[in-house]
Amino acid sequence: MFLGLLALIAASIVWLPALHLLYARKPPAQKLAARQLALWADPTARGAEIAKMRGTNAEWDFMARSFLVWSLANVALRDPGGKIDALRVIDQIIDETLALEKSRGMWVFLMPYSRDKPWIDQPRSQFVDGELALMLALRCLVEDRPAYREILRERVALMEARMRRSPVLSAESYPDECWTFCNTVALAAMRVADHLDGSDHSPLFREWVAIARKKLVHPETGLLVSSYTRAGEPLNGPEGSSIWMAVHCLQLIDEPFARDQYQRARRELGREVLGFGYAAEWPRSWRGPRDVDSGPVIPLLDASPGSSGLAFVGAASFGDEDYLRRLSTTLELAGFPIEENGTLRYAASNQVGDAVMLYAMTLGPAWEKVKAVR
Repeated sequence: MFLGLLALIAASIVWLPALHLLYARKPPAQKLAARQLALWADPTARGAEIAKMRGTNAEWDFMARSFLVWSLANVALRDPGGKIDALRVIDQIIDETLALEKSRGMWVFLMPYSRDKPWIDQPRSQFVDGELALMLALRCLVEDRPAYREILRERVALMEARMRRSPVLSAESYPDECWTFCNTVALAAMRVADHLDGSDHSPLFREWVAIARKKLVHPETGLLVSSYTRAGEPLNGPEGSSIWMAVHCLQLIDEPFARDQYQRARRELGREVLGFGYAAEWPRSWRGPRDVDSGPVIPLLDASPGSSGLAFVGAASFGDEDYLRRLSTTLELAGFPIEENGTLRYAASNQVGDAVMLYAMTLGPAWEKVKAVR
C-alpha cells in the first residue's frame, strides 16, 4: 500500500503541472456567436433561457442583450461581409428591449429592491440608460440609423444631467446607489456618441476621473470601489464583477488611468494555479458580501465565476495574452463546453455569461474606431 501511495504521489507530481495543457484552447468566437444567434432566431428557446436568468436576476436578461449587441457590432466592424446579418439581430434586440422598457418601465430589468426606498434624484437607472445608450451608439457606429441616433442623444443628455447633479458626477442605478460598472459604461456611451455627433464631453470625462481618483478609490489597493452613494460614500470596496468592465470602458476616457486600474486589478484579483487562471471577487484587504454578481465563491481558491468571466474582458482589452490563455484553460476545464450543430455554450454558465465570453473574444474594432479620431 505504501509503495502504491508513493507511486500515486510521484505520478501526480509529474502530471498535475501539465494538466492545463489538455485544456489550453481559445474559445471559438464563431461557435459562441452561432449559439447566441440561434437563441434569437428561436423564441421558445430564448424564452426558456430568459426565464431561467430572470428567476435569479432580472439584470441578467438585460445584460445578455447588451453584451450580444456590443459583440455583434464588433463582428460587423471587423467583417463587413457579415454586417447585414449582424445588424438584423442587433435591431431586433434593441427594438424588443426598447418596447419592453416602454411597456413595463425600467423596473422590468431591475432587481426588486429598486422599489424599496426613494431615489435621491429622479427614479432613472444608470444601469439601464448606460447599457442601452452603448447599444444604440455601437449600432450607429456600424451604420447610422437616424431614429436610434435621436434616442441616443436623449439618453446621453439625461445621463449627463443626472451625473452633473451628483457631487461625484455619478448617477444612481438603484436608490442612492451608484455603481462604477454602470457609470463607466455610461461614459463610454457618451464617448462613442461624441464620435458620431461631433459633440464633446471631454470636460465631464476629465472631471469624473479627477473625482474618482480622490473619492472613489479603495485606500489599501488604489482600485475603484464598486458602489457608493450619490454623495460619494463607499458602499462596497473593489469587486471583480465591476472593475474588469470598468477598466475596459475607461480605455475610451483616460487610457493611462484605465491601464493603471487594470494592472492593480490583475495584481489584487488575478490568480493562477498550475497553469489555470481565474479571478477573485475581492482583494485580500477587503471582503464583501456574496451576491448574484460575485456568484458562489469557491472556498480555498477564492475563485469567483462573475469576476473570472469579466476578467476575460479586462485581459482582452489590454492585450494580456498570458492571463487570457490561463483564463481560457480554466474555462475549458470548469465551464463544461458543449458543442453541437456548430454552436458552443458552457453548461456551467448561462446566456449572459456566454455573451460576456463572446464580447471578450470579439472586442477591439469599436474602441479602435472611436479612438482613431479624437
